[in-house]
Amino acid sequence: MTNSTSNPLLARLGIALPIIQAPMAGVSTPAMAAAVSNAGGLGSLGVGATNAAGARKMIQETRALTSKPFNINVFCHPPATADAARERAWLEYLAADFAKWDATPPATLREIYKSFVVDDEMFAMLREEKPAVISFHFGLPKQDWIDQLHAAGIVLLATATSIDEARRIADAGIDAIVAQGVEAGGHRGVFDTRAADEGLGTFALVRLIATHSKLPVIASGGIMDGAGIAAAMALGAQAAQLGTAFVAAPESSADAAYRTALLARPPKRTAFTSSISGRAARGLHNRLMALGEAPDHAPLPDYPITYDAGKALHAAAKAKGNADYAAQWAGQAAPLARAVPSGELVGILAKELADAIAGLRH
Repeated sequence: MTNSTSNPLLARLGIALPIIQAPMAGVSTPAMAAAVSNAGGLGSLGVGATNAAGARKMIQETRALTSKPFNINVFCHPPATADAARERAWLEYLAADFAKWDATPPATLREIYKSFVVDDEMFAMLREEKPAVISFHFGLPKQDWIDQLHAAGIVLLATATSIDEARRIADAGIDAIVAQGVEAGGHRGVFDTRAADEGLGTFALVRLIATHSKLPVIASGGIMDGAGIAAAMALGAQAAQLGTAFVAAPESSADAAYRTALLARPPKRTAFTSSISGRAARGLHNRLMALGEAPDHAPLPDYPITYDAGKALHAAAKAKGNADYAAQWAGQAAPLARAVPSGELVGILAKELADAIAGLRH
């Protein structure tokens, strides 16, 4: 099996296995990240939805559980532009569903978290804490910040959904590319939501980037087991990033309804939606997604302002025992999910990967 002695990326990351746990904001926890890292993979924390103080606390809690490297992921989306008319129209559109749960929409909506590209406090905190790895999603921060983080000895990763984005990542001097296929759960990492999205699948994207870029490639999207990791590596990836595979782990902060929906049989279908947060994301289909699919739906506020409305509606329904408006992000291979501890899952994945590689050799 590929290891750090034959895989330059693993050596750079300081890990033994080509298994990276995706940094799922709101789902990944210090316990999860530490368990994955302790098992030989790279654990990750998504801090895009918190502030610098919250992110520092998560980093310190993880360090108390592991001495191994782990990844911190930040969101680099364009800051939201408030639009009172659009926000009011979206709340009016959702009003009937709020009423179903004896609730009223909030009077106003807000940008519930700040983009890293304008978050000076988060940048300063990361320079001080110096996590081993930092990854960027939705784009890149300014070059000066990239250079300073590199100077601090931090390995940098960034998500690409296209060849053009991969080229921009390479030009910025990032260390490796996370190739996110359209199968992936959670938010699509496109740099520019106004541009056409070809919707490349993981395997096509991995092969294209591995062929056209000198940077190491990390495959992401629809990978749930060792056979999937082996297939991605056969196409040129040096590691694979798995998110949905870890959602049902006991260390996850996913609630009971999320776990039940993920493990339901027959399985629930996944779909893309922008109606939950304001940006395209794949998750288990629900009522809030259906509202966004209606041909007469109101225009959406900017990301993450739309999220403020979605969270309020979910809270109202959840108080009545209903989870039909939740952000239950999941990839297309979600039915392969297993409810096992994160560290144990890494061991299972490693064995499956070794078996798959041995099978290919025979």
